[in-house]
Amino acid sequence: MELNYRRRGTGEPLLLVHGLGGSWRTWTPILDALAAERDVIAVDLPGHGETPSLSGEVSIDTLATAVTSFLEARDLEGVDVVGNSMGGRLVLELARRGTVGSTVALAPGGFWTGWERYFFYATLAPSIRLVRLLQPVMGRLTASAVGRTLLLAQLSARPWALPADVTREEMRTFADSPAFDELLYRLGFGAGQSGTDSAPGSIVIGWGQEDRVTLPRQAKRALNRFPNAQLYWFEECGHYPHWDAPEETVRLILAGTAGDDSDGS
Repeated sequence: MELNYRRRGTGEPLLLVHGLGGSWRTWTPILDALAAERDVIAVDLPGHGETPSLSGEVSIDTLATAVTSFLEARDLEGVDVVGNSMGGRLVLELARRGTVGSTVALAPGGFWTGWERYFFYATLAPSIRLVRLLQPVMGRLTASAVGRTLLLAQLSARPWALPADVTREEMRTFADSPAFDELLYRLGFGAGQSGTDSAPGSIVIGWGQEDRVTLPRQAKRALNRFPNAQLYWFEECGHYPHWDAPEETVRLILAGTAGDDSDGS
């Protein structure tokens, strides 16, 4: 499948995969810094941004297959990958399949259990309905520190400090994504993420200590399923490390995909 993408920089290729409802633009706070060191390819997943929806089921499995086809068509098999949230889960799935190289998964989903599933769904489902209703005034809301705080407290530890243009675009793509509702339900109540101890490249899992979407307690389960992974904690950081701690995130990504055993600390 053809995916919309942006490509910039030189060096070894690096694929960036956004989360649920996002687009390639979510990486704006770190894109230039990464492109100074790597050939960065930031995609819009099916049903997100400018990429059309899949014709059938939309799930982690079908999204992983679509990304794999994209990589194969461009001779990018084995590329290093970075993902956040649903994208973090997706790059772990690609690593489990043996499709990619070094992997950095930021706040990956798929490791909740019991009441955490209902917490995830019950907090995000009404939030997306509100975001859709507020689209006519979203520009004014995201231009205000107070508005950003009210809108993005679940995603960021410091929403008032986020760039207005980045947050406005994220709220727009959340509202416009035709895949959002189906994926939200499948992520919340479908099968969890399977693991492996034999991924072809290194795996680093980054987690914000103030994450209110993928709760920090889930990190232990992620390590149990990916026992060869290294865990990195972002202090004073929420669900979007690339927003709350952009410089630290760039350092982690570059170290975690450098082809050695560094954990970025």
